Amino acid sequence: MLNPRISLFIGVLSISIFPVLVKWAPVSVISSAFYRMFIGFICLLPFVLLRKQLVKPTPKQWIPILICGILFGSDIAVWNLSIQYSNATQATLLTNLAPVWVGIGTFLFLPNKPATNFWIGTATALIGLVILIGFDTFASMQFDKGFMLAVLSGILYASYMLVSKNVLAKMNIVSFMTYSMGISSLYLLGICLYNSEPLWGFTPEIWGIMAIQGIICQLIGWLSISYAVHKMDTTRVSLTLLSQSVLTGILAWLFIHEKFTLQMIIGGLVILVGIGITFKKPSTSDQETTNV
Repeated sequence: MLNPRISLFIGVLSISIFPVLVKWAPVSVISSAFYRMFIGFICLLPFVLLRKQLVKPTPKQWIPILICGILFGSDIAVWNLSIQYSNATQATLLTNLAPVWVGIGTFLFLPNKPATNFWIGTATALIGLVILIGFDTFASMQFDKGFMLAVLSGILYASYMLVSKNVLAKMNIVSFMTYSMGISSLYLLGICLYNSEPLWGFTPEIWGIMAIQGIICQLIGWLSISYAVHKMDTTRVSLTLLSQSVLTGILAWLFIHEKFTLQMIIGGLVILVGIGITFKKPSTSDQETTNV
């Protein structure tokens, strides 16, 4: 059985490619979100049907699955819109406040409260995130539409993590992902049709990039992360996802020649230290469903 930490690393690496791919495929942000979800769904569905792994949810499970599908589809769409109305740096910073919202949500609504290590690690990682993007950028953020959308994206992200944790405790991962992505696809398709967003006429290159988004960023990425969410503490998983900023910076430097400065390296190292703190000597209040 795959180690949850390895699964989490694979998931983070897979979703870290997404911002780089977005720059390569200048299409409607809502259309891009729809195809990312839909392509992942149509690739997963035949697999679960042929292997007879698609389990029918109970009536009580349908509601949280529906909520997860809408939350995740909304998160992808809102995050893309926040970039459109502000910039990728500000949107990424604010969306990555998700671990804070997960910690607060866990503290308020779940029996296993975050340990002190989580809050120390979160504060350390967020300091690293500010260093990574630069103090000037952080200080010059504007409280405009883009700001509010990015904050909303982080809250949606955190809400999805918390709700999916509860569902995954009672359902196998591939069934959950199939239903969730199917609902997200229908939800995003409805938004595209309502807003007359383009759904065809793309170049072969753009279709190829959207296929990579659907298969790698969505299918492989979120199957791996969902496995980690099922096996590990949700707060740790959400904080570990901050390392996406570091990996995205490296990938952008390698493939689209964006700057990767000493300041970014230092910020990335501080983020990783913060993540490491949460994994050090877990207390009994941080029990997980398996040893990790």
